[in-house]
Amino acid sequence: MTDPTGNAPGTVEIPVPQIDPEAETRVDRERDYVVVAWDDPVNLMPYVTHVFQQVFGWSHDKAHRHMLEVHEKGRSALVRESFEKAEHHVHALQKYSLNATIEPGLP
Repeated sequence: MTDPTGNAPGTVEIPVPQIDPEAETRVDRERDYVVVAWDDPVNLMPYVTHVFQQVFGWSHDKAHRHMLEVHEKGRSALVRESFEKAEHHVHALQKYSLNATIEPGLP
């Protein structure tokens, strides 16, 4: 005699999780990197705000907030990107004579 699932009496069917090979998990993705801008005694605050607007396409308010964070705290984490994009942003900021680096993001 079998139960409605077609199993013999006394057996238990253990469900097997279905894995979607197309599903992207955090472990599978490339690690994120953070672009950090650092304070310097050379560049004026309006200039830094302008550069953030040019490089990231931000509104004046958002660029101004990050500029103030750089000025008051000495640094600001600007964006989290793949290594290639983060590197591109750092080079763009450095072309404007801003001090910027890449740091590994937290998992």
